[in-house]
Amino acid sequence: MEKIKHELDLLPMVLRTKARKTTGKAPLTIRITLKDQKPKEVPVGTTILPENWDVESKTVSKSESNHRAINNKIKGMLVDLNRIYDKLFFEHNIITPEMIKRVYFNKPIVEESIIEDPTLPPTLLEVFDEFIEKFQKMVEKDDRSPFTKTQLKTTKKKLQTFLQVKYKKDDIDFKEISPEFGDEIFDFLTLDVPKPLSEGTAKKHIKKIKQIIKIGVKKRIILTNPIEDFVCGGDQKEIPPLEYDQVLKIFYKDFGIDRLNEVRDAFIFQTFTGFAFQDIYNLTSENIILVGQNKERWLAKHRGKTDVYEIVPMLPLVEQLIDRYKDHPKCVLKGVLMPVNSNTRYNGYLKEIAEICNINRKLTTHLARHTFADIMLNLGMPMEDVGKMLGHRSIRTTQRYCRVSIRRLQKNFNEFIRPVLSMNTTMKILTANPQDSNDSQILKSKVVPFSTFCSTGTVNFSYSIAK
Repeated sequence: MEKIKHELDLLPMVLRTKARKTTGKAPLTIRITLKDQKPKEVPVGTTILPENWDVESKTVSKSESNHRAINNKIKGMLVDLNRIYDKLFFEHNIITPEMIKRVYFNKPIVEESIIEDPTLPPTLLEVFDEFIEKFQKMVEKDDRSPFTKTQLKTTKKKLQTFLQVKYKKDDIDFKEISPEFGDEIFDFLTLDVPKPLSEGTAKKHIKKIKQIIKIGVKKRIILTNPIEDFVCGGDQKEIPPLEYDQVLKIFYKDFGIDRLNEVRDAFIFQTFTGFAFQDIYNLTSENIILVGQNKERWLAKHRGKTDVYEIVPMLPLVEQLIDRYKDHPKCVLKGVLMPVNSNTRYNGYLKEIAEICNINRKLTTHLARHTFADIMLNLGMPMEDVGKMLGHRSIRTTQRYCRVSIRRLQKNFNEFIRPVLSMNTTMKILTANPQDSNDSQILKSKVVPFSTFCSTGTVNFSYSIAK
C-alpha cells in the first residue's frame, strides 16, 4: 500500500499564558499539525510583546528588540521541522506531530517506559556537581583558582533557574538536551531575566555549560554534544585603556580615606604589573624572585585563570607600594603584599574614585590590566613579551589588550620607514595639466622622489598628538 504524505502545517504563533498578565510578554511557539493527529507545539525559546507579532507574515516586527535574530531563529526551526518530517516519512509508516517534536529535541521517537534503575546515567546538574567537587580539590592543592570555582557555581545557579523557568524542572537528562539548548539559554540570559546579561557574559556561561555537556560525551551518556555548534566567542568588545594622564590623576590624588587610598594603590599596583585581581589578591613575598647577575627583583607566579607562568620586573613604584603596606594588619595576617578587598567591594570603591577624579570611565580591576598592556606595548615592548608578562596562552589574546597609539606609529615610521623610502624610492603621481580646460583635464604622469613626501617641505603629513 502506497504511503500518503499529508501536508505538514507549521504555524508560528504567540501563546497566551499567565505570565503574560504580569510581564506583558508572551512566549513564541510553532504548532505542528498533521491530518487526523493531535497537534504539538515546539517552543521558540523566547518571549515578545504580543503587539509586536505580525499575524499575517508570522514574523516579529521591528518594534521588538532583537527582532532579526528571533525571525531568523523561526525560519531555521521551520526548515529543521520540515526536514525531520521528510526523514520520518521515509522511515515510518505513521508520523505524528509528537514524533517530529521528539526528534527535534533529540529524544527517542517513541517515549520509553520509565523504569526505576539505580544505574541510570547522571543528569546534567549531577555531572556539574561532580565537576565542581573535583575542581574544589584542585583549588585546595593550589592547582586552580577559587575565583574560577565561584564562577562555576554562578553558572550552575543560572542553569538551574533557566531549567525551572523554561522547562519547569529542577534538572535535565543529557538525552533531553536539544541543539537549541544553547540558543535557549542565551535568549533567557540576555532577554528574559530581570537583569539581562551582556552577550559576552552570557556566552561565557554557556561555554562552561558546553564543557559540562562534553563530560557527558566522554562518559558515553550521549554520543555527541548537542550544542557543539553554539559559538561562544567572537563578541569580545575592545576595551580602551586609561590614558596616561588619567592614571597619574588617580596616582596623585589623596582621598583622605584609608579605604579609598588603599584601593587607589592596589589599582596602581595592577596598572604597573598587569596582574589580574585574583593574582594580586594572593600575591606574597614568595612571588618575588631575583633575576640576572644584578639580582633584580621580579614578580612571578602561575596565573590563576590559565595556570600560565607570568613574570614582571618590579618598577621602583611597585617596590614603594609593597614597602608602604608591609606592616598593614591585613598584609601581616594573610602574609600578602597588598591589602586587597573582595572583587565586588574593590570595583565599588573604584567607582567612587572615578567620580572623585572626574574620570568618565567605568573603572574596574581588569581595566588596570588592559592599561598595563597598553603602556608596555607603546613604550616599545614586543607583543610576545607583553603576552608573557600578562600570562596569556595565545598572542591573539594579547592583541585584544593592546592599542597602538599614534605616537608609537609616528616614532616607528620615522625610525624604520622614512629613512629607507627617502633614500631610494620614487613614486608616480598624477597631476593635472593647468593648460587644459576644466571640462577636459588630461592627467599626466610625473615621477618625483618619495622623499618629497617624507620631508618637511611643501608636502607634509603630521599628527597633532594630545598630551
